[in-house]
Amino acid sequence: MKRSLVVVMPGFPEQYASRIREAARSHGFECRFFEHTSESLPFLKDAEVVLGANPELAKNAPALRWICSPFAGVDRFFAEDAFASPDALLSNSSGAYGVTISEHVIMVLLQILRRQPEYHAHVEKAEWVRRLPIRSIHGSRITLLGTGDIGQETLRRLRGFSPAWITGINRSGRNPGGLFDRVLPRESLDQVLPETDILVISLPGTDETFHMVSERQLRLLPDKAVLVNVGRGSVVDQAALEKELRGGRLHAALDVFETEPIPEGSSLWHCPRLLITPHVAGDTTLPYTLQRIVEMFLEDFENYCSGRPLARRVDRGAGY
Repeated sequence: MKRSLVVVMPGFPEQYASRIREAARSHGFECRFFEHTSESLPFLKDAEVVLGANPELAKNAPALRWICSPFAGVDRFFAEDAFASPDALLSNSSGAYGVTISEHVIMVLLQILRRQPEYHAHVEKAEWVRRLPIRSIHGSRITLLGTGDIGQETLRRLRGFSPAWITGINRSGRNPGGLFDRVLPRESLDQVLPETDILVISLPGTDETFHMVSERQLRLLPDKAVLVNVGRGSVVDQAALEKELRGGRLHAALDVFETEPIPEGSSLWHCPRLLITPHVAGDTTLPYTLQRIVEMFLEDFENYCSGRPLARRVDRGAGY
């Protein structure tokens, strides 16, 4: 009986499916592709390896030994009953999203600093309004809360705008590749916030990061500071942020939220000084992103079949 590999990804191009199919065949796996989780359910009982983002895949695969999420964030897999096979390995696709998410960060920053939402509103009303005061990334003091792939790719793009300095904040305080002007441990976040004009958050959603940016931290930011969150919505106290935005002190661009989608009647929809995008910064419609997801999965598939450790294994206890 052949070993089973199940892939559940909507709109998966054949050029990538054929590469996975070939790798599976070379290691004695039978590979099946599905658009939706519901279609895959009858085949999950024998699945040894799964590539897919829905936690229902792990919950319905009693023979599972490894599931790879095509997303970087895997917090949805941390529920107590998430795995039918408690010893199954979990990996993510961290490293595939730095390019697309960093470009999103630049886009929303320029929109806010150059007043594009206000200009757009005037144009919609056929009003010729000019000379709204603008600001620049040039000379700004920037803090990147999270120095992984997304933080590093964001830094590389921000460098072209000549900011005053770029500070990284992470768990260890180590400076990856010496890229940052300085890197401080998370315990130093409160110290650096008063000298932060732009705060970019790219942290995963874990117990450790829950409301790391709360009412106290938001108050430490200087007037007119811009907060961008492309990590997880749980990192920011959303109610406290909305209060600051409505008070006219801060600006924000949020791609992630504590509840997704944002409820229909939420006051957040009409919050001033807030730019909303519906969790699309890391959209897999960018060909480069999907290519990297497949390349990294195939790399770890070789590791798995050869008995080597997975390069992107997630510690299910720690949450990253």
